[in-house]
Amino acid sequence: MTSFGIERRERILAEVRRRGAVRVAELAVELGVSELTVRRDIGVLADRALVTRVHGGAVLRSELDTTVPRGAASVTPSRYRIAMVVPSLSYYWPQVTLGARSAAAELGVQLVLRGASYSIEDQRRQIVSLLERTQVHGLIVAPDTEGPEGYALLEWLGRLPLPVVLTERRVPSGLSFLELDCVRTDHSVGASLAARHLAARGHVRVGLMTSRRSPTSRHLRQGWRATVADLGMENVVDLELEESVGFAEAFVGIDALLEEVRSRVCTGMLIHADPHALLVQQRALELGWHLPEDLAIVAYDDEVADSGHPPITALAPPKQEVGRLAVETLVARLEQSRRPVLRVELIPDIRLRESSLA
Repeated sequence: MTSFGIERRERILAEVRRRGAVRVAELAVELGVSELTVRRDIGVLADRALVTRVHGGAVLRSELDTTVPRGAASVTPSRYRIAMVVPSLSYYWPQVTLGARSAAAELGVQLVLRGASYSIEDQRRQIVSLLERTQVHGLIVAPDTEGPEGYALLEWLGRLPLPVVLTERRVPSGLSFLELDCVRTDHSVGASLAARHLAARGHVRVGLMTSRRSPTSRHLRQGWRATVADLGMENVVDLELEESVGFAEAFVGIDALLEEVRSRVCTGMLIHADPHALLVQQRALELGWHLPEDLAIVAYDDEVADSGHPPITALAPPKQEVGRLAVETLVARLEQSRRPVLRVELIPDIRLRESSLA
């Protein structure tokens, strides 16, 4: 294999680790080679157990990949084994864990993933179970940090004999003395960006809908209300939707919301999360509304917002980067235990689409 081939495959491997997944067609354009060459390179990397081939591209090596015979690839022992406990494996968090897996692969770290729920009791049970059954060097967790139970859980995490990094969670001011690193999205700033976008489009009477039990909602409300007031706008609609309601019940609540939107002459809304924004949009169109003329919609999360009709403007938290930085922060803590406590906040990106652009 020529040095050019080695460099090209190193570039492909670096892109897989950075992005989590790559497509043959895109790599061919970026590298200036044919798609056949890229497929061959991916095949070589897969044969060495460095990536997993998928239709049209490659992804990070999966533990379920059995295509390479046992012993066919040289395996470098992991420097550390770290555990990651997240409250969901189906929404928002898959992108966070993808970023964490990518960073772990680059740093030679074994990542043990465990799914829990948003229940504090379940989160603690999953963490305890993992620590009892698996020898790990550090923890990445995303527990609820509010209220007496959340405070008690954080104090318990702070007493564990191994480093802990909070992901998409903050340490409350009352517990700032705890030596817990954290990497999170500043959702408050995200809500502020949404309000400023609507103000720039001429909206004065606006509204907010969030999910009652979501830890994100508290920060969205804080940033939204402060910015709306600063800009001289009016927050004429304010609703918290129960996440436990079924599809039919949700539509009943959305009918009531749209009735309030029309009666209060609300022309723009921030809606958390994407599924709720899609439901509001769908129901408004069924009722004969013209969007975005009658109502401009901005979603928060950007998981499926671009699938709306019209596509929905959304605030996109940097989920993969959050996961990547969490792993990097934990590894740095393992290698330098006396380093200062690190608490990082990342800013969401606003992705403008037709739902808010008249």
